[in-house]
Order: sequence, then C-alpha cells, then structure tokens
Amino acid sequence: MIRTLLLPLISLPCLAASEWQPPSEIRHAVLVHGIWENEHRAFRSLRAELEARGIHCVVPSLKPATAIHGIRPLATQLDAAVRLSLPKDERFIVIAHSMGGLVSRAWLQDLGGIRNCDALITIASPHHGTRMAYAHPGQGAAEMRPGSAFLAELQATEDHLEKLPILSYRTPWDGVIVPHESSVWPRATNVEIACFLHARMTAHPALHADLFDRLKLPPAPALAKRAEARRIISRPRAFPR
Repeated sequence: MIRTLLLPLISLPCLAASEWQPPSEIRHAVLVHGIWENEHRAFRSLRAELEARGIHCVVPSLKPATAIHGIRPLATQLDAAVRLSLPKDERFIVIAHSMGGLVSRAWLQDLGGIRNCDALITIASPHHGTRMAYAHPGQGAAEMRPGSAFLAELQATEDHLEKLPILSYRTPWDGVIVPHESSVWPRATNVEIACFLHARMTAHPALHADLFDRLKLPPAPALAKRAEARRIISRPRAFPR
C-alpha cells in the first residue's frame, strides 16, 4: 500500500551491488549528521520515529561541524562516541546525512566500524563530491570536492564494506549536492525522493515511509496513538439546529 501511494515520488532501486536485505533485528541506530549540524539540529523527526519504534539512537555532535580540519578527525570522534555509547559487541545500523555519509564511510571502511554494523543508509551524501564544496573553506570542504584525494582513498577501500547492505537516498532538486547524481553509489541500492530542500531530506515523509518499509519496521504504537488523538480532536462537531 505504501509503495503504491509513493510511486510518483520514489524511483525504484538501481545500480545495486546486491539486493537490499534488511537486518533481521535492529536495536540501535547510529545517526551521523552533516556539515553545520549537531546532535540537536539533525534528525529530530527521524530520531523520534525510530525511538517510538523502540530503537535506541546514538547521535553524537561531531566538532567542529564545519569539518575545517578534515573528515577523518570526525570519523575518529564518531568511533569513540559509539564505543562509549554501546557495549562492545552490540550490533547497529548507521543512518547518515550529507557529509555524514563520508564521515561514516571513513569510520566503517578504515577504522574498523564495519565489525558491528548491519546496514548503512546515506541521505543526500556526496559520494563523488559536490561542486558546492568549492564555496566553503577548510580541509573537509576540500575533501568533498570532485576528484579529491580523500574521495579516491574512500573508493580504494570501499571493498572493506564487503556485503554490507547499503541504501543511498538522493533528491533531483538538491542545491547542495551538485550534481545530485553524486549521491548515486554503484555499491548501494539507490532511491530517489522528490524533496525540494537538501536539509529537509531526513524529515521527508516519503523517505520515512520508504526507509521503514525497507527496514521492515512495524508502525510506532506511540505515534499511532498521537495521530488518533489528533484525529478525534479535529473531528467536526455536530451542532443542534
């Protein structure tokens, strides 16, 4: 039913290295924000939806959020934050937005984060760089420019991900990831969402519906109760004539 309603908004997966297979059990999600973001500004609605379904979310604030010193120092921070937040052998999925997708890849591919990871979901991430990075100062921005040495190094080690299930979401109207095809990753199942703003991708209802469907997550009881309460309150009243 969800797929039927959203077909005008979502293009079916393409360029997949292997068929998407969701983890059999999801208890923890590591959410990795993008440039200029932090724990409180990123993933607010997505985090609420996940937690309402009983999934514990780890959402570290990586500093400096401008990545002025580069992306790899943020990957090192992410590794430390996950180690502090989760038991040693606990499994998790990773959901990353924008630059966070590259931070996550550096962590998973080069710092051993892949050991306990069951899936990687990137949202509007510049896997092949973005021209908009030329307008921003700092080492991290330089690393996000098309053809950078950092991106070449990531490509050289992406086999470390082995058969990890990967989703990559993008929007054709992305004004930050230019061109938007930079979010297409041949190793991933690629999904297009009709969203007009890069920053709104993580909150887009079509993305949530598609993601929860692919992860086979049940409806959130708490959210369903709130929606029913709003429906009852907003129901038109019949007044006597």
